[in-house]
Amino acid sequence: MLLFKYNLTYYLVSTDVMPEANEIIDTLTLGYAVQTMIGEVYVISFFTAIKLTIDWLRESSKLHDLEKRQLKTELRFLRSQVSPHFFFNTLNNIYSLTLEKSDQAPEVILKLSELMRYLLYATKKQRQDLTSEINCIRNYIDLERIRFDDSLKIDMNISGDLVNCKIPPMLLIPLIENCFKHGASKNIGEMKIKIDVKVEDGFMDFKVSNSIPNVNKEYVYPIKRGGIGLSNVKKRLELGYGKNDYDLQIFEENKMFNVFLKLKVI
Repeated sequence: MLLFKYNLTYYLVSTDVMPEANEIIDTLTLGYAVQTMIGEVYVISFFTAIKLTIDWLRESSKLHDLEKRQLKTELRFLRSQVSPHFFFNTLNNIYSLTLEKSDQAPEVILKLSELMRYLLYATKKQRQDLTSEINCIRNYIDLERIRFDDSLKIDMNISGDLVNCKIPPMLLIPLIENCFKHGASKNIGEMKIKIDVKVEDGFMDFKVSNSIPNVNKEYVYPIKRGGIGLSNVKKRLELGYGKNDYDLQIFEENKMFNVFLKLKVI
């Protein structure tokens, strides 16, 4: 390139190949060679920097796309993990009713049909209407009511504008199911479950509380464990929302086990 530039300048432009110098240079000198190569290094460095930047942006984009695909895959797995678990427990509840030959069988089958429809279609979506999730909760609670006598007291309150509010499907159901799994089914006395749902300023405040079982003193309520239920909800929130978009609190207070979830729904 040095020879090419020298000859091109000498024969087509001027015999003074370095007009910026203090003297006329018409031969290939060391000074001309060094200055020419330094100039070429600047050009090469500039285009190399551009090339490296483009390559880095491409790799960064590929990595970001890969992380998004992995995130979607893991979220789909977590959602699919809840459905069979929830459906299995619901079938067990209905089985206990059939053993008793309950007259409520038609109603139970209808509730089960609605639950199955929700499990089959809602879980395919990334976001589901909050009203659909609440209807599913009501159906599940109705099925559970049949299993227990008057010793089970359930209070459910819903307030705020739920229209156009979206949440991940089957996100709240495990929290409700946890009340029955570790609360009502293990309690030998009166059992209370309180559910509050409030939508305000683009956030949903969801609180579910159940009385701690009076089985024996050795029973420890599973705050940090809980199998698929609580751990699944925590993982889905971590993967699907930013830190400022949700707040999950699990605590005991006044002999009640409480789960509070503040979630962005708009």
